[in-house]
Amino acid sequence: MTDTSQSTPRAGSLFARDARTDRRNAAEKRFRFYGLTAIAIGLVMLITLVTTILVNGVGAFQQSFVTLRVELLESKLDKSGTRDLDKIKKVSTFGYAPLINAAFENMASQAGLDTGLSAKKMGAILSKDAAAQLRNSVLANPDRIGDTIEFTFLANSRIDGYLKGRVTRASIANDKKITAEQLDFADELLALGVLKKTFNPAFIFGADASDQRPEAAGIGVSMLGSLFMMLVVLVLALPIGVAASIYLEEFAPKNWLTDVIEVNIANLAAVPSIVFGILGLAVFINVLHLPMSAPLVGGMVLTLMTLPTIIISTRAALKAVPPSIRDAALGVGASKMQSVFHHVLPLAAPGILTGTIIGLAQALGETAPLLLIGMVGFVASNAPDSLAAGLLDPNSAMPAQIYEWAKRADPAFYERAWGGIIILLIFLVAMNTVAVMLRRRFERRW
Repeated sequence: MTDTSQSTPRAGSLFARDARTDRRNAAEKRFRFYGLTAIAIGLVMLITLVTTILVNGVGAFQQSFVTLRVELLESKLDKSGTRDLDKIKKVSTFGYAPLINAAFENMASQAGLDTGLSAKKMGAILSKDAAAQLRNSVLANPDRIGDTIEFTFLANSRIDGYLKGRVTRASIANDKKITAEQLDFADELLALGVLKKTFNPAFIFGADASDQRPEAAGIGVSMLGSLFMMLVVLVLALPIGVAASIYLEEFAPKNWLTDVIEVNIANLAAVPSIVFGILGLAVFINVLHLPMSAPLVGGMVLTLMTLPTIIISTRAALKAVPPSIRDAALGVGASKMQSVFHHVLPLAAPGILTGTIIGLAQALGETAPLLLIGMVGFVASNAPDSLAAGLLDPNSAMPAQIYEWAKRADPAFYERAWGGIIILLIFLVAMNTVAVMLRRRFERRW
């Protein structure tokens, strides 16, 4: 008796390999190859994007500083010698610039440097913010007048760019803001340890600066503007979006009117964000006369844009709850509202939280609606001192600030735009991470 397992497969048998099976196997291998290739291309693109952002933006977190001992001459700052603050305030920043120039001249003389530069040219390597920084320090501590105090000043954007490799001796041939002699002076200061490149916390916590002081620009005040906008979006969009979703999904009758509402909500989710900016400009500013560039208005505009996303995600979370949960609650005597709020809504909470945080992350990165309400044209120079000021005073936002920096001429602002993108991405990644954690924390199985 012959063992069937050792018998030769007949033609047409499932155990016989034929041309059709070979073609199927080859097609499967090609599909796997295409899939792996697509994943590899995506990873390469992602790595290229992250690398480009880091390479161009990390420099914004470092800045060049010059340490000087400045003699606060009483004959220049307080001729009366009374330390009367009102009289000291009359000395403008122009009166403090010669003190900084003299400090450079004294330092060069003591170090034996033969720069060939005048004191004014040596002082020009500092930021135009240096004289104001010195004046503010004297006004805060008028008792220091007459002493020699050590100060740390920002170097100007050209010197900073030279230390970072952004500015070269070849590139300054037609640059009126820096000379080769000043670069030589910077090299000597670097060798003496007077000029250093260190971490710059003012970029993270500081305010924006004018076109003449790119080295002093920071994104901190714009971060506060984004924070206040997100508070407005959270307070308005979450309760309105969740309430609308619960009504449409659990209580609204299924008729043509609710179908029209659902279709329009889906369409609103696909409307370009700049359309919401036009709506906000027309309604909130031109009709209601709310202040331009205010985070309150920006938050209301972003609320309109975020609501469709929150409603759609919340409805999807409610639909994911099995009907048996509702039937069981109603079967033991619960009312419709009790079954929804005591049973369905807690089970849908992870999906609702995830959709809300994703909607907030989307709003955080929007720029187009803010263009039309003026938030991109305002230089945020002071942090708000109260909740009302944070909502109503003119301010900017992180994406609008990045856009503003990117369009300015000085390369130092372009570097700061990349640095701002790094901070914005950190916020977005953190928000998405929180969404995942909340979903896993509150997710329940049924």
